Amino acid sequence: MKRLLGAHVSVAGGLDKAFARGVESGCTALQIFTKNANRWQAKPISDAEASAFHQAWQESKIGPVMAHDAYLINLASPKEDVWGKSKNALRDELLRCAQLGITDLVMHPGAHVGSGVEIGLERIRKAFQEILPETPQEVRLLLENTAGQGSYLGGDFAHLGALLEGFDEQRFGVCFDTCHAHAAGYNLSTKEDYAQTMADFDRLVGLEKIKAFHLNDSLKQCGSKADRHAHIGQGTIGRIGFSCLMQDQRFFEIPMVLETPKGARGEMDLVNLTLLRELAEGATP
Repeated sequence: MKRLLGAHVSVAGGLDKAFARGVESGCTALQIFTKNANRWQAKPISDAEASAFHQAWQESKIGPVMAHDAYLINLASPKEDVWGKSKNALRDELLRCAQLGITDLVMHPGAHVGSGVEIGLERIRKAFQEILPETPQEVRLLLENTAGQGSYLGGDFAHLGALLEGFDEQRFGVCFDTCHAHAAGYNLSTKEDYAQTMADFDRLVGLEKIKAFHLNDSLKQCGSKADRHAHIGQGTIGRIGFSCLMQDQRFFEIPMVLETPKGARGEMDLVNLTLLRELAEGATP
C-alpha cells in the first residue's frame, strides 16, 4: 500500500508550482498555504490560477492536498476587532480551499490572551457556529494540537474534545502534530509512552477524529511547551517514536506531512521522507 507521505511546500511563483516541488521530494501528499500566512488580506484566486492548480495536481499523481490557515487568525481572541478579522479571514480561507478542490484546512485553535481557557474555548465555538453555515460543506476544518505555549489553546487534548463536541463530524477533524504533542507533555519517545499518549487522545478526543498528521521531531524536551521542530529522528521524540507511529495500522490511510527545516538546498524533505518510509517498513530504530 502506498503511504500518503509528504511535506509543506512553497507556492512561490504560483499555487500550481507546489506540485513540482512535491514530486521532486518524493511526496504522495502535500500541505500548502493558499495565501501569505502573515497577512490578513489576499488577492482572489483567478479562474486561470485554479485551473492551473487542478491540472498540475492531476499530472503530478500526488494524492491528498491540505491547506494551512494564516497565522494571524485567532478565534479565541477577546478583542472584538481581532475576532472579527479572524472570522472573515477563516471564511475566506475556506472559500479559497473550495475553489482549489482542497477538502481539508488545518488551523490552530487560538490563544485566549488572558481571558481564560473556558472563555477562549467558547469564543472559538461561537465563531464556528457563525462561520460554518456560510462556508462550503465540502471543506473540513482540522484543529491542530499545539505545544501549549503561553495562552495558546490546544496543548491539552481535552481542549480539542471540547471544541469538537456537538458539531457536524463531516465538517471537523484533527491534525495531530507530533512535535506539539511531545512539547505539550504527551511523551512519544518510547513504545510505552507512545501507546499511553494515543490512549489519552482516544479517551479525550477520539482517534477516529485524526484526519492528518504533521510529522515533526521536537528540538526541546517533552513538556517544554516550546514549539521547535527538528528533523525526524534527530530530536527528543527520536526514531523509536516515529517507528511506532509509522507502524501503527490505525493510521495507514491518514495523510502525514513534514513541517521540518528544508536544508540549505531543499534536500531535507527527501531525506526525512526516506527515513519515515524505512521506519514504516520495520527498519531498526
